[in-house]
This record gives sequence, structure tokens and C-alpha cells, in this order.
Amino acid sequence: MVLTARTGRHGVRHRLEALGHSVSTEELERIYQRFLVVADKKREVFDDDLIAILHDEIRDQPEVYRLEEFQITTGTKAMPTASVKLREGDQVTEGAACGDGPVDALFGAIASVANISPRLVEYDIRSITSGTEALGEVTVKLAIEERQVIGRGAATDIIEASAKAYIDGLNKLARYLKG
Repeated sequence: MVLTARTGRHGVRHRLEALGHSVSTEELERIYQRFLVVADKKREVFDDDLIAILHDEIRDQPEVYRLEEFQITTGTKAMPTASVKLREGDQVTEGAACGDGPVDALFGAIASVANISPRLVEYDIRSITSGTEALGEVTVKLAIEERQVIGRGAATDIIEASAKAYIDGLNKLARYLKG
């Protein structure tokens, strides 16, 4: 079954179930909205893409932080700079940072707004499917003191996937720090 932007919610649910995943109506809606964004960019959504969307949208624990938006400025003669808006509950806070590259600047901006500065232990990026419009999956390992967590994120934009992975890791660390 080929999944495209014309595939309805029922088709997405059916494919997820065929892949061994059962989701609630609320979860399906979040997955479907993200599926449409990916399908518009890629034209065809593969099983691996759908699984990545599922894992990216459905978290086993509630979010402390949510990335509302980000912007990156970089270039051969420009200092990589990132600005972010981060939601914590009802409050949205903005911040910015410079870095050695766009991902470093983004992570710095997010950490400064969240007021958590973990050590980046590992950063891994891989293509989930092939082609220029492939979904990229980023995995980060973050540490505070002896506690290490793994964050994951997926998007067709690797900077966005990096932000999602970092936020996922920060959410896990925030729950650990709040005890």
C-alpha cells in the first residue's frame, strides 16, 4: 500500500496496525497531521517514515518543554546563530545563541531558554529512507552529573530533527532533575 498526501486517517491507521502498532484516536490525529506534512514534502511515505513519525509524535511521558519555533542563520562568512521559542506549560520564552555550527547554536539556544545545560555525549544522524527528501533521524545522548538519557527526533530537515532530539532528551532530564 502506497501512502501519499491523499491517504486518509483510516489508511494511516490500517498501515500502522499492519506494522504492529495500535494507537488511540487522539494519537492518530497527531500522527496524521505530521504524516500530511511529510507526505506533502516527500510525495510517498514509506513504512520506515511512518514508524519514525509514530515514535516522534507519541512519547511515553508528558513533555515539559515544547519547541514552538526556531530560526537558524549561518553561512561561510556568518557566525552560526539560532533563535528559539520554547514552551513550558503556559509560558513561552525566547532566546538565542551562537555556536560552532547551526546545530551547536540551536542546542545552546534551547539549553539557555530551558535553563538546563547538559553535556552532549553523542550525536548521531541517519537517513531513514533514501532520496533527497528522506526523513532524517537524529539521536542524542545527553548527560547531567551521572544521569544519561537518549533523545530522538525525526524530520525531513536535519536541523529540525536535531532540535526534536535535543528537546526529547531535555524533557527526560527535566523529569529526572525535578525528582
